[in-house]
Amino acid sequence: MSISTVIGVESQGRNRALLPICLGAFTYFFFFAIGEYLLQDSDTYWHIKIGQWIIDNRAMPYSDVYSLTRLGAPWTSSAWLSEVLYAAAYSARGWAGPVILASLAIAATMAIFVYLLTPHFDQIRSILLAMLALLMSMHHLVARPHVLALPVMVAFVGGLIAAADRRSAPSWWLLPLIPLWVSIHGGFVLGLVLIGPIGLEALWAAEPAQRLKLAARWALFGMAALAATCATPYGWHSPLGAFKILGLGELLTIIPEWKSADFSSFSFFEGALLGLIGLAFYRGVVLSPPRIMLLLGLIWMALTHNRNIEIFGFLAPLVVAKPFAGQSVLAGTIAIPQDQQRSSPYITVLAILTLVLAGWTSTMSYLARHSFTFTTTQTPVAAVNLLEQHKAQRIFNAYEFGGYLISRDIPVFVDGRAELYGEAFVMDFFKATEAKRVDSLQRLLESYRIDATLLVANAPAAQVLDHLKGWKRLYADDIAVIHVRDDPPDSAPLRAGIQ
Repeated sequence: MSISTVIGVESQGRNRALLPICLGAFTYFFFFAIGEYLLQDSDTYWHIKIGQWIIDNRAMPYSDVYSLTRLGAPWTSSAWLSEVLYAAAYSARGWAGPVILASLAIAATMAIFVYLLTPHFDQIRSILLAMLALLMSMHHLVARPHVLALPVMVAFVGGLIAAADRRSAPSWWLLPLIPLWVSIHGGFVLGLVLIGPIGLEALWAAEPAQRLKLAARWALFGMAALAATCATPYGWHSPLGAFKILGLGELLTIIPEWKSADFSSFSFFEGALLGLIGLAFYRGVVLSPPRIMLLLGLIWMALTHNRNIEIFGFLAPLVVAKPFAGQSVLAGTIAIPQDQQRSSPYITVLAILTLVLAGWTSTMSYLARHSFTFTTTQTPVAAVNLLEQHKAQRIFNAYEFGGYLISRDIPVFVDGRAELYGEAFVMDFFKATEAKRVDSLQRLLESYRIDATLLVANAPAAQVLDHLKGWKRLYADDIAVIHVRDDPPDSAPLRAGIQ
């Protein structure tokens, strides 16, 4: 090893925290500068609305208050803390607030991720892996609760993997992350599930005489983590609510973010997956059975649902980091000795203070000259204004417009809270809007005494309504189309069980 290499490694070890801090700052500035990119999912609207309801009422929602079809039905928020944070940020800074909050979360994710990689890879390779994970995740980086959960996920699972790499039990300091994760997003179930296979890796690598004691400590940690999921205002309702979302069955194949990966065109995920396979073959990587199980599980998750690609992007490198580095998979990779992995606290604190000051100054300066707006494809402003003038009371709305209608205090037919409406109802709705079942469309319109429809401009159901007796097109633009009844709806009472 050359003298320059030794000096480089020692410098990296002494200042291990500087690289993550600087990369996090760069990530924040990048996403803040393209803030409108984060404002392209209408679910953000209803998350903010519910967060404001929690703030105003100083209580947790236990039933629906926003829909036309499920008013009063039992419902709990699986992301109440995220919603409160987004609502508070929106109240303080308008749309700039959620942009700043989401950008900070993505920045923290990158910083934690690189910090966990640097014991195994040099700085350049750590940054490259972080950039690849970020590129794979771009399709799902929007101002919604799952983005705020990303740094918690990486920190918790990274802590578990680090413990397995040390052949020890997880630190009890990881436990507070569980109720935080539970309150931010329902994806905390992943953290609970991964305790088992990661614990198996720790047992596999441990000395035989230590395995029984180590297994007991991992089992105790797992039970404590499960109990910690109830340490929220919702108590045991929190884990039950998360599992309810996972049980939506066929519906998960309809909602875009839950669809399976599509390799009909090239994506960064496809490139990363093929590159991983090629690298493993070329270098002859050997992984333990538990790590193979972990890696295959992450790949399966990413292939099954698009929303899991970022999980693969940020967790798969952590799973394979130690064996890859130990087997010299990446030429030139040099692991940093444990006794060199401490950063100078003075340099770290000074760097943090400098970047916080620079970040705050730059953010305020940018906001003085720029205002953020939500994407127009999710905000049918003109159409909704017309519906209010028309005094429409019972609106059959497109799934994409549910969040915006909630923000306008208009009862929705359906919105992004699929667990509230249930698999059967939402599947029936999608079949109706896609005109796969014209009889379903007519039945829903009559059953709920709908007096106006608000659909996306190219919706098949809109074409059907153009020719459906008793309906006429009132308005259309590039975003939405409105149909209203030619004749007043039947005044007979609704069927039993329908609000």
